[in-house]
Amino acid sequence: MTVSHVFFDIGGVLGTNGWDREQRAGVAQHFGLDVAELEDMHGETVAMLEQGRMSLDEYLRCTVFFRPRPFDPAEFKACMLAQSTPFPETIDLARALAGTGRYRLMTINNESDELNRHRLEKFGLRDIFTAFFSSCWLGLLKPAKRIYEVALAMSQAEPEASVFIDDRERNLEPARALGMQAIRFTDAIRLRQELAGLGVHT
Repeated sequence: MTVSHVFFDIGGVLGTNGWDREQRAGVAQHFGLDVAELEDMHGETVAMLEQGRMSLDEYLRCTVFFRPRPFDPAEFKACMLAQSTPFPETIDLARALAGTGRYRLMTINNESDELNRHRLEKFGLRDIFTAFFSSCWLGLLKPAKRIYEVALAMSQAEPEASVFIDDRERNLEPARALGMQAIRFTDAIRLRQELAGLGVHT
């Protein structure tokens, strides 16, 4: 079946991870926080944050500002958002695919609302993708199969005519189980080659 829909992850594919372990450690060290303590607090709240059941301000009150700090939430949040860096080669590939008019491009990603909106704007993704199936708006997290089912249903995509691209194998397995093509992302050059192997060309 000819591919009609291409679904991209954002963090690790179109840009750096937004608030993963590496980013948390860097920000914690910048502000002189106990990294292990931040990880403990993060682990207790991240699911609610990424499912849209907790705002970023609430998350920061629970994980960082539960005691007085010599810096304010706005300063911390700015540093947190600044950790996001786009991957120009992958974004250019996605833009070229969208420009052909042959494919509908969408995302399936786990992210909090404020961070997600920041990254869509900073990476220029609104000009490329027609829909964003983000955990914060669906209330569902990868790798739960339901988030893929919802994305397929809402986009009216046939699984066999869909490709999902993610940098983590655990997120690809549910897509394959539903009949989607799945590509483990490593770099833009290899991604272009693997897409071409599925008949998806720029």
